[in-house]
Amino acid sequence: MRSPKSRGAKPLLILLLVFVLPVAVAKLVLSLNLYHGGVTNKGELLPPDTNYARLAMANPMPKHWQMIYLLPSQCDQACMSRLYILHQSQIALGRDQHRVNPIILLQADSDLAALQESEFNFTTAQATEALSQMLTREEIIIVDPLGSLVMRYAQVEDEQAQLMLGKAMIADLRKMLKLSRVG
Repeated sequence: MRSPKSRGAKPLLILLLVFVLPVAVAKLVLSLNLYHGGVTNKGELLPPDTNYARLAMANPMPKHWQMIYLLPSQCDQACMSRLYILHQSQIALGRDQHRVNPIILLQADSDLAALQESEFNFTTAQATEALSQMLTREEIIIVDPLGSLVMRYAQVEDEQAQLMLGKAMIADLRKMLKLSRVG
């Protein structure tokens, strides 16, 4: 006959394995960086403390989502494509297009002739030195209604890549607009 001591050890061992083993495996997977969480955004998220106030600039359109682009001193074909993508991205938002405004930021040496050549009527604002230094790579930034710079889309040269950038921006904007109660 078995003793009660040996009969109770087996269920206890099974119970420990059922509860402790998954925790130990999870800890091992996370510590070895074997798990990479799924990301649905296509742009690069900016640090949460990046905002207009920190960059010494007044919000050009408070209570509205914004797509900002710093107009360079020499607006080439790639720059004109980005202006086109900005305009088309706003239109592609459909019923939410009134919530998002493309804003062209200007510096002292910006190519204003490019804005006059384009058939689009963009809102413009004067960029501060701190914001100009941040946007030296001709990128498009999404700004939330509270003035926080949320997401960055890097400069691309290829026309096909420009179109993909526009689609990525639209997808990210739709998600943010759906979740947002502001703007």
